[in-house]
Amino acid sequence: MNVSNKYIEVRWHGRGGQGAVTAAEILAQAAFYDGYRGVTAAPFFGAERRGAPVIATNRFGREPVRTFSLVQKPAVVVVLDETILSVVNIAAGIQPDGIVLVNSTKSPDRIVLPSCLRVAVTDATRWAAKAGLIISGTVLSNTSILGGFAKATGLIGMESIEKALRSHFKGEAAERNVLGARLAFEGTVVSGNCCAEEERLHAI
Repeated sequence: MNVSNKYIEVRWHGRGGQGAVTAAEILAQAAFYDGYRGVTAAPFFGAERRGAPVIATNRFGREPVRTFSLVQKPAVVVVLDETILSVVNIAAGIQPDGIVLVNSTKSPDRIVLPSCLRVAVTDATRWAAKAGLIISGTVLSNTSILGGFAKATGLIGMESIEKALRSHFKGEAAERNVLGARLAFEGTVVSGNCCAEEERLHAI
């Protein structure tokens, strides 16, 4: 992924209790380990109840971040819960060359978005369950999808993701989270640019 802006902006969409804010915090730490000197993570809550849509954001750049306004034009949008696609315009403001990463069992071409964008998918819920990331019957996919972020964007390496996970978690919990992220990395599928494909078809 080629990003020329001073800062890389990321927006997370999840539901209350799914860990979008925690994922953003770990991604910020991974970005720092990867050499970005300016990193931020911030939550933005709507209705503060379990299951309600939640937004978290990141900014990172090679220089210190000097703006703390709400992220408006993300290069990457991460969707932890596919059902949000039907209730929230997750593509709002995304850069034309941006990418949307969705936790889904579908292929990228089956993800319906309001605009023509590159799409990546990984079944983070499946990989998290396989790694044993289950608490009280709930599968915790928020850290596994970080592996999908590394694969889909190339902005942060898996080594830095793993280092951040091992910093945030300890012992066996850390290794389960690392395994989930590795599985999600390997299981991520990235689409081409659908707009370019549409232009090709129109030209035929």
